[in-house]
Amino acid sequence: MTDLDQQDATGERLRGRIAAELERTRDRTRLLTDAVDDGDLMRQHSTIMSPLVWDLAHVGNQEELWLVRDVGGRPPVRQDIDDLYDAFKQPRKDRPSLPLLRPDEARAYLHTVRDKVFDLLDHVRFDRRRLVTDGFAFGMIVQHEQQHDETMLATHQLRVGPPVLSGEPTPPAVVPVGGEVLVPGGPFTMGTSTDPWALDNERPGHVVDLPPYLLDAAPVTNDAYLAFVDAGGYHDPRWWSEAGWRHRCEVDLSAPMHWRRDGSGWGYLRFGRFSPLVGAEPVVHVSYYEAEAYAAWAGKRLPTEAEWEKAARWDPATGRSRRYPWGDEDPTVERANLGQRHLSPAPVGAYPAGASPLGVHQLVGDVWEWTSTTFHGYPGFAAFPYREYSEVFFGDAYRVLRGGSFGTDRSACRGTFRNWDLPIRRQIFAGFRCARDVPAGERAA
Repeated sequence: MTDLDQQDATGERLRGRIAAELERTRDRTRLLTDAVDDGDLMRQHSTIMSPLVWDLAHVGNQEELWLVRDVGGRPPVRQDIDDLYDAFKQPRKDRPSLPLLRPDEARAYLHTVRDKVFDLLDHVRFDRRRLVTDGFAFGMIVQHEQQHDETMLATHQLRVGPPVLSGEPTPPAVVPVGGEVLVPGGPFTMGTSTDPWALDNERPGHVVDLPPYLLDAAPVTNDAYLAFVDAGGYHDPRWWSEAGWRHRCEVDLSAPMHWRRDGSGWGYLRFGRFSPLVGAEPVVHVSYYEAEAYAAWAGKRLPTEAEWEKAARWDPATGRSRRYPWGDEDPTVERANLGQRHLSPAPVGAYPAGASPLGVHQLVGDVWEWTSTTFHGYPGFAAFPYREYSEVFFGDAYRVLRGGSFGTDRSACRGTFRNWDLPIRRQIFAGFRCARDVPAGERAA
């Protein structure tokens, strides 16, 4: 086979992968939007969330802007709606009052855009521009739509009405997991310079040297968090930062979002269904401030972003950083709870095949994990292909979350992937695990 033949074969494999990912992602978007009627699609269920129909047309508009117009050089499909679906020009609270596309118009628009994308995919060369090298622009659009799908899933969790989504039961815990894991001190490679679909804030790969630390072997569970609630943790300012306590008092926090009293105990309202609290599940829908307060109460702290990533990626046998805790292979249903397959976190100990070499469990999937790190670019960061994806959010206002949740798709999740949000946010599928410094005597030993 000549070099040209090899390039053609590689290009065809990449085209096949891109087409499959685009279709798989669109199937999820259809599921989330076809599950409710047009009135529900147009309704705003929370002022911090968009109407579902806005998300629907927005993913199509981004696909048109980047793939049809930029990569393909084709004429616009609906240039007149660009401003309507610009997330920076249209705050979420104002989106219901905009002249949005009706559900049938939005679906027709997405269909037209996708037809044009598949047409250009048949002809695109993946070595002409950095934007299309290794199919990056297509991967960016897949990830963008999947991120909005997770946002739409969170909107479903906030909507009031009968259940419309369903999922398979989570697998049971099959191994006992508890306590802490010692992560040895030393350097590791954080971020990536080689992952072809990694986004700009994951780049470049760089060496970080950490002292040894202890990290929880699993996310904090409902049972563990309930002990904090029962101990009066929400009413004791000793455990809260100044900003956290002020926010707790302003909005009267007393338990995780969606927890409800059930007689003498607690239950959970999940996608329109009420059920008793499952003690072994990771706690979910807690803010950064709540996670920070629990950690202080437990005599620990939240891990830094670097500590989380070293525990998730560093292989002590080889010294290299893996793509995922289990290795470089893609996630499977045996390794991680991803893609809204179960509609809830799985009990701690349900995914031993997904553990890291150090024995840290459920780092990917189940719940996003708050870290203590504010959102900034890595040394040598360069915005690509546009500043508005990451750079405009850099600063001390946002905290980084890592790992992905049960609502995160595998395409938008890897050991280097960085999520971020305001420390008050609870609508996201976020939990946490704790860390602490190694005592000086133990470190010397």
